Amino acid sequence: MSTTSPTSSVAFRPEAPAASGLIELVVRVLDVVSIVVCARLASTLRVDHPLPQGLDMTLLTFAAAFALVVFPVFSLYQSWRGRSMLLLAAKVALAWAVVQIGVLVLLFGLHRTESISRVWFICWTVFTCASLIGTRLAVRSVLSRVRNAGLNLRHVAIVGCGTHCHDIARNIRRSPGSGFRAVAAFDARPGSDVSRTRIPTFNDFNGFVGFVRRHAVREIWLALPLSEEQTILKFVNEFHDDFVNVRFIPDVRSMALFDGGVTDLIGMPAISLVGSPLPAHALLKKEIFDRIFAALALIALMPVLASVALAVKLSSPGPVFFTQKRKGADGRVFRIYKFRTMKLHTEQAGHLKQATRDDPRITRVGALLRRTSLDELPQFYNVLRGDMSVVGPRPHALEHDELYQKIVSGYLQRYRIKPGITGWAQVNGHRGETDRVEKMERRVEHDLYYLRHWSFALDMRIVAATVLHGLVNRNAY
Repeated sequence: MSTTSPTSSVAFRPEAPAASGLIELVVRVLDVVSIVVCARLASTLRVDHPLPQGLDMTLLTFAAAFALVVFPVFSLYQSWRGRSMLLLAAKVALAWAVVQIGVLVLLFGLHRTESISRVWFICWTVFTCASLIGTRLAVRSVLSRVRNAGLNLRHVAIVGCGTHCHDIARNIRRSPGSGFRAVAAFDARPGSDVSRTRIPTFNDFNGFVGFVRRHAVREIWLALPLSEEQTILKFVNEFHDDFVNVRFIPDVRSMALFDGGVTDLIGMPAISLVGSPLPAHALLKKEIFDRIFAALALIALMPVLASVALAVKLSSPGPVFFTQKRKGADGRVFRIYKFRTMKLHTEQAGHLKQATRDDPRITRVGALLRRTSLDELPQFYNVLRGDMSVVGPRPHALEHDELYQKIVSGYLQRYRIKPGITGWAQVNGHRGETDRVEKMERRVEHDLYYLRHWSFALDMRIVAATVLHGLVNRNAY
């Protein structure tokens, strides 16, 4: 493998250092404009119920100021170069929901809730959310065109070996709008076929270093296995005094259960190979959504809950609710609530019999509740208490946990986060009796997929699928 010099074939345009700051300022201004303009637009729908003089400016000023405080917490003003736009849209929606909750708290504090039209507030919320997402899509589209034209680029030099290095170069090529351009590669293990990256390749360290400095490359990605500690240190020490971002992108797919990323642990960087699949900020966002959603669901479903409770009470002797111990996050045991669907009966100690098709223990009302999943509604109380999440792996009885953790690989990893009322396995048809080990294995596979690929957008997709076609299922009996 020969060292190549791409000086004559590659034109480098250094990234403007003030570009990211200017983009952030533009987005902040657009956010404030969206909040104000959408409020005025919503008011045109309620000309018969105008806001009291002075209150509209108070609300808009508070909402705009609070948004500029809350949005950075959700990383909405950081560079999203190369990251998912769907995830950004979900974060915008969640952040704006937090701002509007703050507005409601302000109204309650001022005792002015009766002065606000509900139609206006809902329209303002929806219009602004759409505008906040739309402006970011527009900015992203403009930046993508600019980057495709060769401007606002970050040039990347890859240090690696084998397939992992090739995969990174390929992903950069497939995402031209991200603004990253791979301009050189260094073969850390001569003969590992790094030349397949289709970019100039070096096997001489000094030649590679000279190329990086000569062309002002600002990104070096170390696509190396964990065993290459000496090589990693060599590059870190070499560029210690240069304005170069040296990023370590290890190939840990063969050993990591979840993509936990890098965390700060007592001042030291740590890569989680086995641990919670969700970082702390993601858990916080999920927690905020869960509590708000559960509270609203319990209020909205109050007539349904009362009707079902009455039907259960009249259907057969016994309590309205059925409670059972289940495992929660990190194996903590809690008591789950459901509407009772069976006649009172006794279970053999240490043995739990699952419901089967045409099970004589199930009441007529209970059969309907099970088919429509209405028996699960009291679990919104568990969510409100913090025992469960709206979306997550479904919890099983403790007896089943004891059985399946011994025979199904990865079974207990489902409890790395809070269990959910609905989940990825459930909306994909994996519900009901697990009379064969294969059924539980499929369910666990879907749960682990959810943990590895969690996003707020995926949660919304599961909630929508549950509402649209996940409530009634032929396997629920």
